[in-house]
Amino acid sequence: MRTTIAIKRIYAPPSKSDGLRILVDRLWPRGIKKENAAVDEWQKELAPSTDLRKWFNHDPAKWAGFQKKYKEELRQNPALEAFLKHHTGVQKITLLFGARDEEHNQAVVLREVLEQR
Repeated sequence: MRTTIAIKRIYAPPSKSDGLRILVDRLWPRGIKKENAAVDEWQKELAPSTDLRKWFNHDPAKWAGFQKKYKEELRQNPALEAFLKHHTGVQKITLLFGARDEEHNQAVVLREVLEQR
């Protein structure tokens, strides 16, 4: 059974079709109360490092460089292997992110990496 991985802004309303909702930001999103977030897990260890996050600063002009650097961070991150083992057999995962830009954020890159595994 292959896991389906979706991405969604945490500010969008939760849906029953989301499956397991996992926040992949290093910082908790502004304006969202933890008790109202409908987050099943917060995997901040899988988020980009603080240095990489600050360097990228959600600048689409840096997107290609961000993807390359973040993928390298993930390759060296033992939390990725632990995540994969722990979530084996999960049918649907929705990776949640706080960024406004839905095309240029860490969840897009993380989904790509997870789908290649």
